[in-house]
Amino acid sequence: MSGVRILPMGAGAVLLELDDAVQVPALAAAIVAAREAGEIATRDVVPAATTVLVSGLSRVDRAVLEDLVAGWEPSEWDAADGPLVEIPVAFDGPDLADVAAGWALTPDQAVALIASTEFTVAFCGFAPGFAYLTGLPAEREVPRRAEPRTAVPARAVALAGPYAGVYPRSSPGGWQIVGTAFGEPLWDVDRTPPALLTPGTRVRFLA
Repeated sequence: MSGVRILPMGAGAVLLELDDAVQVPALAAAIVAAREAGEIATRDVVPAATTVLVSGLSRVDRAVLEDLVAGWEPSEWDAADGPLVEIPVAFDGPDLADVAAGWALTPDQAVALIASTEFTVAFCGFAPGFAYLTGLPAEREVPRRAEPRTAVPARAVALAGPYAGVYPRSSPGGWQIVGTAFGEPLWDVDRTPPALLTPGTRVRFLA
């Protein structure tokens, strides 16, 4: 299809670059479905903001992938079948009042909006266990802080642009912190998979 560029990434991988970022999860899901159906062999299918990395491809499988991409038609991605993870949150973040003001809401109304939203993991990155969550309406996008913090505490629940996320460990960051998450660790090397939140997972924050 038009709008997808296939870029070689070494002998056994390709990077699929899309014009429409909204279609990234749908394309990744289509490739995973083809793998599960035995139509193509791959090692990893890794969605990002505007790309999908596919690795572990033989020459034959790369040709199959190219045919799949050529014949693929964009569709609305339905994440309703993804697993659901509920994360308890204390909405005590230092930026909650500013976020609420930007939405022309009270802090309690902002918390209610966030808690009523079912988020979906679009992709992972930045740090092990960090998931970029989509689901907020377009009019609720949140600007990054003008001055990033040198240390955001572990388990901080934060918003930036169209995304929500939970910091798995302390690190610098410019997202707006609205709360603190509790429950299972976001990254545990002794767990399979190590990340609690993987692409396609549905997420709800429980106030």
